[in-house]
Amino acid sequence: MAVERDCLHVRGLKLWSHVGVLPFEQLEGQWFELDLRLGVDCSAIASSDALADTLDYSQLIASLQRQARELRCQTIEFYSERILDLVEQLYGAIPIHLQLGKCQAPVPGFGGLVAIERYRRW
Repeated sequence: MAVERDCLHVRGLKLWSHVGVLPFEQLEGQWFELDLRLGVDCSAIASSDALADTLDYSQLIASLQRQARELRCQTIEFYSERILDLVEQLYGAIPIHLQLGKCQAPVPGFGGLVAIERYRRW
């Protein structure tokens, strides 16, 4: 029987990184948008109101911003794997769902969002 989980959401996190195949993407960088959903058990914090009983999302956001500044790669698939690894380093083996989008994909005549959606232990 599946266990129902509470979730912590971080939505609309804008990250500047050097991810892409084209030379200007590698040299200049570009904006990405990240949505995260983390499966957590909120019963302890809901009872205690103690910060030690919850995930520190400010630490998560700062770590993701630092990672984005330092990362150099070609694909959002690779980038998304680094994000999953980082979340796991911070919080352990929890369910993670992410959507990582390239805000302005360099495709002539296209103004939409290109994104990858990934799951780990969900």
